[in-house]
Amino acid sequence: MSQRINHPVTEFCPGPLNLTQPRRDFLKFGLAGFGSLSLPGILRLQAQAGEATVGRREKTAVIMVWQPGGMSHLESYDPKPDSGSEYAGPFGTIATKVPGLHFSELMPRQAAIADKFTILRSMSQAAGGHPAGSMQLLSGDPDTRDKPKPKYPDWMTVANYLRSKAGPRENPLPNYVGINPPLEYNGPAYLGDSYSPLTVHGDPNSPSFSVPNIGLADIGEVRRLGRRTNLRQSLDSLERTFDRQRELQALDEFEAQAMTLLTNPKAKEAFDLTREDDKTRDRYGRNSWGQQLLLARRLVEAGVEVMTTSLSGPLCGRVQNWDDHAVNQHCFDAMRFRAGTYDQAISALVEDLHERGLNQRVLLVVTGEFGRTPKISYAASTGAGDASAEAGTIQPGRDHWPRAFSNLWTGGGIQTGRFIGATDKRGEDVVERRCGPGDFLATIYHHLGIDSEKTLINDFNGRPTPIVDHGKPIPELMG
Repeated sequence: MSQRINHPVTEFCPGPLNLTQPRRDFLKFGLAGFGSLSLPGILRLQAQAGEATVGRREKTAVIMVWQPGGMSHLESYDPKPDSGSEYAGPFGTIATKVPGLHFSELMPRQAAIADKFTILRSMSQAAGGHPAGSMQLLSGDPDTRDKPKPKYPDWMTVANYLRSKAGPRENPLPNYVGINPPLEYNGPAYLGDSYSPLTVHGDPNSPSFSVPNIGLADIGEVRRLGRRTNLRQSLDSLERTFDRQRELQALDEFEAQAMTLLTNPKAKEAFDLTREDDKTRDRYGRNSWGQQLLLARRLVEAGVEVMTTSLSGPLCGRVQNWDDHAVNQHCFDAMRFRAGTYDQAISALVEDLHERGLNQRVLLVVTGEFGRTPKISYAASTGAGDASAEAGTIQPGRDHWPRAFSNLWTGGGIQTGRFIGATDKRGEDVVERRCGPGDFLATIYHHLGIDSEKTLINDFNGRPTPIVDHGKPIPELMG
């Protein structure tokens, strides 16, 4: 019998939005934002007293590394060197540590440790646009039309919501943290922004990188903050808003959690990369991607349970994402430009999770919303920059391809050193072991101890809605 969880009514693509423009950045509100409940809101627990909790309080965690725009499966984990001149790129293939598994020559570090992860080569979804493709994979929305905002909450928000119902959280860190996270086309939908991530933007490799107002050390500042959190002084202006959301009854708890985050030294330590030795930081790469993944590892090790981060920005090339249309950038130059940084950062995170004994508790998933067209297209560049010729120059590109793509999985107790599924000789279609968005989501939920077949959450209209409409955990990826 299903468990019902009541929730209050509460043409040519330009590529994904620039990730340097955050949809929402709670941490930059500072103390004034705290006074307006931005931090208490993001950290709130279930506000309705007496509702049934769901599942067990697990210590498992998930890190999702997102490739916004969609990485080419052909230049990474599913190369097709014999597909013909209209399809094959300029890169050779290399053997990996797993017999029968070959990667693009751009991925030598991952090839050398392929026994520590599993490649799923048979992912497929039906939406060709960035918004719809992202919503299909991360929330299970079957709609193939691009929408300005999601209809269903993404798996990260759902997991945060369900985990929050399991009882008071002793760890000062929140359940869900995003470091430059994928928020452009996804979000909490009918669950509300209170279950969005604690969001951190910026370059963790920068000497000036910091997370504002986390783990305040100044005693005087802590005392001043405590005085400012006497929110009853402003209830006249807040009461009407909070009554609508039926959250006023939980105000004390929200205050306590936010104060804990802002004043607990453990929270500050978790975000402090200077506590890592130079050898470890060098291993990940002294760049934004490497340090983002190192910070992700620090946070799950410290108790964060849902962790997301996007690999975007200047390290991707001129348009700062993986959307390698010919008008955007030279698709092969772009892959060559970013591959070394990507290969180093991912291989370091995989090895680190295993060496630290986190590979049973922490599941790592690396994916984008889709792959790239096997057939190479050509168009005039719209601008010069890293991995792109001057405007007007004809250059190669690969367009959106949701019919077949690859992703990487490790940790979560799964058996590693293998590959699942297959595509045809050109990489156009799945010919073996097709997996869809529902299977992707159900697998992640399974690791988090959430029964996706039985769990329902009421939408805006009070209608019980399954968190996975169709799909089952992928057996080979179940720990």
